[in-house]
Amino acid sequence: MGRYFIHLAYNGANYNGWQTQPGLPTVQQTLEDGLSTLLRQSVGVVGCGRTDTGVHASDFYAHFDVEEGGGESTGGRMLPANLVFKLNNLLPSDIVIYDIVPVADNAHARYDAVARTYQYHVSDRRLPFRQGQYCRIYYRPDIDKMNEAARVLMEYEDFTSFAKLHTQVKTNICHLTQAEWREEEDGWVFTIRSNRFLRNMVRSVTGTLLDVGRGKLTIDGLREIVERRDRCAAGVSMPACGLFLTKVEYPEGVEHGEMEIKSQE
Repeated sequence: MGRYFIHLAYNGANYNGWQTQPGLPTVQQTLEDGLSTLLRQSVGVVGCGRTDTGVHASDFYAHFDVEEGGGESTGGRMLPANLVFKLNNLLPSDIVIYDIVPVADNAHARYDAVARTYQYHVSDRRLPFRQGQYCRIYYRPDIDKMNEAARVLMEYEDFTSFAKLHTQVKTNICHLTQAEWREEEDGWVFTIRSNRFLRNMVRSVTGTLLDVGRGKLTIDGLREIVERRDRCAAGVSMPACGLFLTKVEYPEGVEHGEMEIKSQE
């Protein structure tokens, strides 16, 4: 068996998230079907994380194992470049494969990732050419206040107040290394980077910071929400359509053999 990393991106509008669900369209199932067809063997894919229904990923990694010598292979090794070409022709147009590279047998797309970056897009304007890729709001938020609040978040590590209830995780500790808003021509973008994220965390953090930006929540109120460690205290969870996974980072070295895995810039 040989292990490979696959670098891809997808528009999540037509999928019930990344993870396979019986009877529902998902990115994982679509990718597994495509690989299994081309490689003429059953192929399971492990993603770097899971995205919810409607969430997009402009930078995503997964790994899969394949029996060498089957399907698209020569000399006992697969032809990644040829497979990328054929897979892109087979998959729906809302999924794109950037690269497939051989890695060490113990390389893991999820557990080896050291950081992930998400962005959330909002606008107070109607954007017909970005439907399904941003969230419409009906006020102009105070970006300075939101950035002040974002800096406060970086003082904390326990994000229980922003986690989806009843999930099976061992810890709610996350180490943020970036949390900031920027204004663009047609709206605002929130960027957040951490070693890990909890289920629904980015969308609930975004909703809470927007409450600060519209004057519904003070900075002291934000601190109280975080320190209560109660999901019911935080702001509304924003819709999935505005959320993008934009970068997944891996260490260089033996985890990935001699191949250096780089995020798409």
